[in-house]
Amino acid sequence: MKILDELLKGFSSLAWGLPLLIILIGGGLYLLIRSRFLPFRYLGHAINVLRGKYDNPNDPGQISHFQALTTALSATVGMGNIAGVAVAISVGGPGAVFWMWISAIVGMSTKFFTSTLAIMYRGKDSAGEIQGGPMYFITEGLGKSWKPLAVFFSLCGLIGALPVFNVNQLTQALNDILLIPNGVKVGFSTNLYIGIVLVSITALVILGGIKRIGSVASRLVPSMVALYFVLVIIILVAHSDVLFYYLKLIFTDAFAANYYPKDDTFLGGVLGALILHGIKRGAFSNEAGIGTAPMAHGAAKTDEPVREGLVAMLGPAIDTLIVCTLTALAILVTGVWETTSDNGVSLTASAFADVMPTYGKYALLICISIFSMSSLFSYSYYGTKCMSFLFGDKNKHYYNYFYILSILIGATTSLSMMINLIDGVFALMAIPTMIATIVLAPKVIIELKAYIKRLK
Repeated sequence: MKILDELLKGFSSLAWGLPLLIILIGGGLYLLIRSRFLPFRYLGHAINVLRGKYDNPNDPGQISHFQALTTALSATVGMGNIAGVAVAISVGGPGAVFWMWISAIVGMSTKFFTSTLAIMYRGKDSAGEIQGGPMYFITEGLGKSWKPLAVFFSLCGLIGALPVFNVNQLTQALNDILLIPNGVKVGFSTNLYIGIVLVSITALVILGGIKRIGSVASRLVPSMVALYFVLVIIILVAHSDVLFYYLKLIFTDAFAANYYPKDDTFLGGVLGALILHGIKRGAFSNEAGIGTAPMAHGAAKTDEPVREGLVAMLGPAIDTLIVCTLTALAILVTGVWETTSDNGVSLTASAFADVMPTYGKYALLICISIFSMSSLFSYSYYGTKCMSFLFGDKNKHYYNYFYILSILIGATTSLSMMINLIDGVFALMAIPTMIATIVLAPKVIIELKAYIKRLK
């Protein structure tokens, strides 16, 4: 296990090197400038689309705009927002949050382009069902000669869609918040029981396909974000005297890297390491440029690609600029990031217990459970889409068995192994997604201009 842990750590570090940073952030900035910041100017219109103002039940697709966004959000608004932010702060200090914000702003542009392409170049699976996602916009938009890139994305997606990080952190939360304080001795067997319960609940939803996943996600996501928002506001009000100090510290620390190990030599030293760490956690949280969300948005009922791109663009804003910032401020203002040795979800739980000693941890546990469970549903859909592309629609259900087995693995292994595995594979998924998006960007610009004309 120790050797495997080291191998996964090396794999993640290698995958998240300078070339990926250039393609993810450099590519995102290129898309932002290439579109002349146009998607941002239509934020109000995006909200109207999301509200269903332009819905047409006869449009091709399987789920509504709102269900597509909440399905994508149910995967992204998950443990990356609670545990991922805690990991970022405990490793890189408050400054890491600033680089997560930068990742989100650039990510909004990337999400617009990738999800517009998911509708522009929808393909059909072996059963004749309309499908969207990077593997389809690569083959339909760039031609069959680019198929190896689509196959590479789908192979990585089979592993990247596994829920091991979410399950690992949910298990840790249940142990730390519920079982240990009540005198239960935790170990492999209790973790396995948690895994079995999660398998049972997940199987009920995911075996119903995208329509059931979309229906469940559209109910769960808004309520879980609202509950989490209220809980964090209580923490911020209790520590309002230091709130502005820590907001300022996020900005000043972004260029100081005071908390990073001084032996790190990436990009000329500690600042480069901090930037990369913040961007990595931001990408892990909002998944912009990774290629997962376009698979959900590609199933939306619409024949207007730009409309879906604008809805998708709201994802990183909700996920990173709102939910991640709430988590970061809760951890910072309570001071637990400096006073405890906790990491991941345990650090966030300490922040909640600081202000709400009796019910804070339990309220957080409810949020964590909903965050994690909704992610489990959406990720299975991404994996089955990759399986269907590679091996045909009739074989995609086999992925669910592999997926369910991985829940048991996630519940019984270490955090570092799970986070390094998913980080590394996410990095590999970003390569084909970003290459195809940058090459096809001019076609999106043409479509965007035509849509604005029709809108006017």
